[in-house]
Amino acid sequence: MRPPQMVKKPGPRRSHIRMTKNISMACALSEAAKLARELVALPSINPMGRDLPSAVALEHRVTAYLERFFQDLGVPYERQTVAPGRDNIVAHCDISPGRPTFMFEAHQDTVPVDGMTIDPFAARIENGRLYGRGACDVKGGMAAMLAAFARIVREKPPGAVNLVMACTVDEEHTFLGVQELVRCGIKADAAIVAEPTKLNIVHAHKGVARWKLATTGRACHSSSPELGINAIYRMGKILTAIERYADELRASRTDPLLGPPSISVGRIEGGSSVNTVPDFCRIEIDRRIIPGERPEDAPRQLIEYLRSVGIDEPLDVFPLWLSAPALSPIGSEELVQRVGAAIDAVRGSHRVHPVPYGTDASTIALAGIPAVVFGPGDIAQAHTRDEWLPLDELDAACDILYRLVIS
Repeated sequence: MRPPQMVKKPGPRRSHIRMTKNISMACALSEAAKLARELVALPSINPMGRDLPSAVALEHRVTAYLERFFQDLGVPYERQTVAPGRDNIVAHCDISPGRPTFMFEAHQDTVPVDGMTIDPFAARIENGRLYGRGACDVKGGMAAMLAAFARIVREKPPGAVNLVMACTVDEEHTFLGVQELVRCGIKADAAIVAEPTKLNIVHAHKGVARWKLATTGRACHSSSPELGINAIYRMGKILTAIERYADELRASRTDPLLGPPSISVGRIEGGSSVNTVPDFCRIEIDRRIIPGERPEDAPRQLIEYLRSVGIDEPLDVFPLWLSAPALSPIGSEELVQRVGAAIDAVRGSHRVHPVPYGTDASTIALAGIPAVVFGPGDIAQAHTRDEWLPLDELDAACDILYRLVIS
């Protein structure tokens, strides 16, 4: 009698293994990680003056998601319409009468996805990282704030500060969202602004003013250029003078943390065809502002310099299309200490430092609310072709923000 044959049972299909793995991973994700993943999957590209498909442009999908989130929490909230399809949303958690109010602020928009080598909205998680547009800048930071905000709402820890959660639009282009937030009279005793800082504290940064300047001329056929006035030649004289002005500006003053102010010309356009003497030329100017300066003064200061060195060409000066003040560390010293103590309780140490880029924090601080910048992720990963965020920093950021609120 032959022994019974051993029958080999078929193993699970690979697709089933992958599905089981994905389900397990989803179950293991923290609330902050789940929120970040869902936010990244929602396109909210800032058009920055370009025509983009409606399926990916503007922040309204994220705003609707946030509205449902706050409705589910049962907290009061309001929308602030900034432009069509672009609303700030501001929620409140008032649990401690007489205690201070802190504001968490994060922007809903992202930069465009041109040149990305990954699916920008797949929100893929791999090797402890969340990949996708906005994962680092700044939907991860927003998710950490939302998760901490939700925990405070649910637990109502005694002695916690009151909270405002403000989610603004248009940070990546012209700062219209935070300007509307301030114009509407937002009230808080301190503010934490989400940006990727590797869980350190940013307490100072430069401001910026951007505007266009144009020269005019008289067009004619290029075979007889003496019959026209070349607007590009006129602009050439101005560009040479601005180059000298940039050197003098850098030498004129400096900030101990942020260094000197600066000016540069980043774009130029002019003329209609090579066989026509151009009757217009436009440049676009970037002026970096240090504490003590006002962005709105920058165009006038440049014109005064040009006139002082003998440039009398007729000029058209366009209104500022971007204006944001510098963030000074003065006034945020106590907040820096409180945030630092919360970071140390979770991470053991932290740095306090300035950065060269701008944020919503400076506009909030100018409104009289001490503000610092804090969040998970590295600015070096922001706006990149494979943007990603480490999930361990995301969860640590949530814990830090919770400790800050209950301290």
